[in-house]
Amino acid sequence: MTFGKRILLLMAIDSAIVSFSIFMSHFFLNPYSNVFDSKMIVASVSLLITHHLFSYFFGLYRRVWRYASTRELTGIVGVVTLSVISTAGVQLVTYQTTYERALIVTWMLHIILIGGVRFAWKYYKTYGLVTSYATFKDAKKAVGNAQANTRTLIIGAGSAGRMIARQIQENESKDVKLVGFADDDFTMRNLTVSGLPVYGTIKDLPEIVEKQRVNHIVIAMPSADKARIKEVVTIAKDVVRNVQILPMIEDIILGNLSVNQIRDVSIEDLLGREQVDLDMSSVSESLTNRTILVTGAGGSIGSEICRQVSKFEPAKIVLLGHGENSIYTIEMELRNLYKDRFQIDTEISDVQDRDKMFEVMAKHQPDVVYHAAAHKHVPLMERNPEEAIKNNVIGTRNVAEASDARGIGTFVMVSTDKAVNPTSVMGASKRMAEMIVQDMDKGSNTRFVAVRFGNVLGSRGSVIPLFKKQIARGGPVTVTHPEMIRYFMTIPEASRLVIQAGSLAKGGEIFVLDMGEPVKITDLAENLIRLSGFEVDEIGIEFTGMRPGEKMYEELLGKDEVHDQQVWPKIYVGKAVNLDIHKINTCIDEYQNLDTDSLRQHALRIANGKIENQELLVGSK
Repeated sequence: MTFGKRILLLMAIDSAIVSFSIFMSHFFLNPYSNVFDSKMIVASVSLLITHHLFSYFFGLYRRVWRYASTRELTGIVGVVTLSVISTAGVQLVTYQTTYERALIVTWMLHIILIGGVRFAWKYYKTYGLVTSYATFKDAKKAVGNAQANTRTLIIGAGSAGRMIARQIQENESKDVKLVGFADDDFTMRNLTVSGLPVYGTIKDLPEIVEKQRVNHIVIAMPSADKARIKEVVTIAKDVVRNVQILPMIEDIILGNLSVNQIRDVSIEDLLGREQVDLDMSSVSESLTNRTILVTGAGGSIGSEICRQVSKFEPAKIVLLGHGENSIYTIEMELRNLYKDRFQIDTEISDVQDRDKMFEVMAKHQPDVVYHAAAHKHVPLMERNPEEAIKNNVIGTRNVAEASDARGIGTFVMVSTDKAVNPTSVMGASKRMAEMIVQDMDKGSNTRFVAVRFGNVLGSRGSVIPLFKKQIARGGPVTVTHPEMIRYFMTIPEASRLVIQAGSLAKGGEIFVLDMGEPVKITDLAENLIRLSGFEVDEIGIEFTGMRPGEKMYEELLGKDEVHDQQVWPKIYVGKAVNLDIHKINTCIDEYQNLDTDSLRQHALRIANGKIENQELLVGSK
């Protein structure tokens, strides 16, 4: 039905209701008098005209009545009241008197009929003829007899839960049967919400699922904190395989997801920690209308940094990377999302190429450099330590010195918790890179900083993609040691930390995120198995033993770096450590003369502060 036809239909219905209301009021009060006298006709015409005028003015004809609420009812009362008062005024002017009793009866009938018609339509469209008359007992009986393929329970009977219920009810899908709600508020037990029963609290889930034969749960708690979401997901996954979740309030506000989108529960929901928020004003000041260069722009962290930076509309973003396919992928993604809102340039080059790094900096003159290019796979670097030195250490020095030479504003290096008391070549190489960056800051106009964080969920080479492949093959999932623990964070969160560090940088800092409690890899594997719809016994977990270079647990700050004060919520900065960079550079330059084993040991001695049994830290004993 077109908009014009819809308005005409509503006006016709309202005209009939108005005429009927004033006729019945006169009839009730004076059943034997002539109801078609001039006074009634004047009142009817006045009431009709003013009702339509006020209805149009207050948008009563533009409301979607299938979604009507108390706000719409308030609008109806207001329109009817104003039209009746206006009619009383017309009567007073025309006849020097008003017919109060008739107008009061007309007012009541008017509201009842106008509101009743609209809310009856809403109820019919939402629940249908059968459920609109169902009592709680009828609802339970209907649930018990239903043969739908998917029997859905909604956790959370608040506004979000009611919205999901309406969506499912209005779609009228034969494959989905809404069973009811579970809610933390125990006072709602045995009440009905949106025509559906609230069976109990979340602690009652096992009993509810068994009695109501639930095989699908939707968690509608968008404002709950991460810890509570983790708890609810764990309980739900213990009793039902198919669990979905409404987006978090943060994702809805940022526009990443719509409130109508239900997504599958992800491993991130089980971290149980709140994500760090950006200081939007300081970040915007450092990025908007600036030139930004990202090394390793095709990698997991580098590409996400590009996505996050692009939201602040820089003047230009330069995507630098060694792999042409990954750079092409992120370039096309940004061009499709942002069109011509800012310039996007690409540089296919290797950070180990010192001359090229100087050429790139001279060509683009970036304001901020995010250095994310690195080798990060621990076992591979143990077997190829020279590549870790070339890419992570020499590559960092090349980019840092090129940034210094061109007077770049801020240089932010992406580091890792494996750089603290390293036992692997990869960790050692990242620690040496941190040393170089900290030393570069001492005599440069460029602000050099490093950012440390733990394992990143879903990044290339991380355990999550490996576990998913193993589960897809039917198992087993391989874990090195049953007691191994790691800190985890999401890719977007890691990238936000890097960006926030750039805006907070004064020079020489190592920024660290408060990553909450570490997670046992075994628990992570078990949760991922359950999220994939299997039981742990079906897939199995196999312990393979710790690999060369691995640690049982990671640290975010060394004992000499600990600084208790936060510089931003959940962000700490480590204390600067004095270093003799000349000895470090001498050792780095000698790596080509060493065999694999000697180079590995040499790198670890440098990173841990000793060279040939001499302390590397200046002033230490």
